[in-house]
Amino acid sequence: MDLTYEIYINSKPEDIWNIFISPEGTKAIFFGCVLKSTFEVGAPYEYIGPGADGDETVHVYGEILAYEPYKMMSYTEHAGPSYRENHAELETRITLYLEEVGNCTKLKLVNDKWPENHPSYENTKSSWPMILSNVKTFAETGKTLDFGW
Repeated sequence: MDLTYEIYINSKPEDIWNIFISPEGTKAIFFGCVLKSTFEVGAPYEYIGPGADGDETVHVYGEILAYEPYKMMSYTEHAGPSYRENHAELETRITLYLEEVGNCTKLKLVNDKWPENHPSYENTKSSWPMILSNVKTFAETGKTLDFGW
């Protein structure tokens, strides 16, 4: 049930890393959300942005498990409280790996540790390719994809 994706991006690891952690980058690739965390191992994080609970909707939250700038970040993931009543028990893990390959970067994302019958699995399975395509496009062109939403 693990979800694993690999893509190559015509950009430096530092630039891609900053897309995943900076307010400008996360707003672009995560549909207006900002990532809030100190990024210390054991620290909480939240993706907050416009949604069902207004401009400060918590879409995803969890705990930082590992953090090695420009190379790897791993964290637990829970859907925000407005998405699932049992959000606290629906935990998965997300790990991002960045590796310089020639003049580009290999981005590998693994979303694993899915509990049995997780209600967001199928949606997440189709969302990651869209998000990662947005990362690639944003890193290479400074623009995001228009999904027509």
